[in-house]
Amino acid sequence: MNEEKGITTISLKQINKEKVYQYIYRHKQTSKLQIVQELQMGLSTVSQNLTSLEKEGLIERKGSFESTGGRKAQIIQIVPDFKLSIGLGILKNMFHIVAVNLYGETIASDTIFLPYSDRDEYYDEAAAHVERFIRNHCSSPDKIIGISIATQGLTSPDGSFVTYGAIMKNSQMKLSDFSLRLPYPCHLEHDSKAAAYLELWNHRDLDSAVVFLLNRNLGGAVITNSTVHQGISMHSGALEHICVNPDGPVCYCKNRGCLETYCSANALESISGMPAKDFFPALRSGGHINLEQIWADYLNHLAFAVRNLNMVIDSPVILSGYLAPYFEKQDMVYLLEQVNGCSPFPMKKEQFIIGTHGQLAPAVGAALYYVKEFIGDISMHTSKIVSCS
Repeated sequence: MNEEKGITTISLKQINKEKVYQYIYRHKQTSKLQIVQELQMGLSTVSQNLTSLEKEGLIERKGSFESTGGRKAQIIQIVPDFKLSIGLGILKNMFHIVAVNLYGETIASDTIFLPYSDRDEYYDEAAAHVERFIRNHCSSPDKIIGISIATQGLTSPDGSFVTYGAIMKNSQMKLSDFSLRLPYPCHLEHDSKAAAYLELWNHRDLDSAVVFLLNRNLGGAVITNSTVHQGISMHSGALEHICVNPDGPVCYCKNRGCLETYCSANALESISGMPAKDFFPALRSGGHINLEQIWADYLNHLAFAVRNLNMVIDSPVILSGYLAPYFEKQDMVYLLEQVNGCSPFPMKKEQFIIGTHGQLAPAVGAALYYVKEFIGDISMHTSKIVSCS
């Protein structure tokens, strides 16, 4: 009986500590009195938890709030870089790597030009680059809570291997290819789904959405009930393979006229004969009728897909990935006009959202996997910290 009471007391203490930490996390900056009032905890309980969290390095006191007539209240905040998460976005010829703090803010990023090959040499070199990145940009390897890998290719439901990888020919890629080479927890994710996780992180009230990942290869994801929809075979949201022209170009999936062949960055660069970083400045400078027509065709095909998907899911549309930062106000006006031109259910401009982080979106979204895990179960982590001290 005493043992049961002891376990209950420990659990209650951990729950209270989690509540206090998460309150501070959500409010960014707060005071002891605000915590007492909002959480309706006793002053001594809050004080004990703050002392414990500060001792463990999870929070810090930094300055004071403006006085309201009495003694100035100390500003209490979490330590954002107490832990860091690493995200990888693996592409055919390179991979992006980012480190994010506990608020999901990118503190470092790099692009490694390394052609993918399902060989030990590739995984060895990739792991070496990751270790080097951590040494160069993270103050201590002990801060790393995990490495999440976003790759082009559908993954198995348990995330242990890639089931479909036509672009990179990585259908043999396994999570263990990374986890056996890196001394951290590892997670494997489809890059489009990872980009969608980033949008859920940025838009906490988002219930549903269709995400277009406008990367070198097109990708997509569907958000329903504030979660990324996976589907029976994990291919929900594969909008890149919607057929927009049965007589169109051959897609890497062997079918003709997929949206991939019209709205991927590769398709845009192929038809224009120049990289996106050169195409858009030339387009915006004016006087290039050919480039203007190429961009209009791109937007027309994108509008076709948006209009049809909106019949299935009445939701916001998020444009993410490599090309997203190049979209300007006039592009969104034109896109909306084309979507609504012959639609019985017009969309509003507020339903279009431009994603953040550009081509780094999958890597950042992947990194959030371990941030959410840490924040969501802080009591477990703090108890481990105590036991190791």
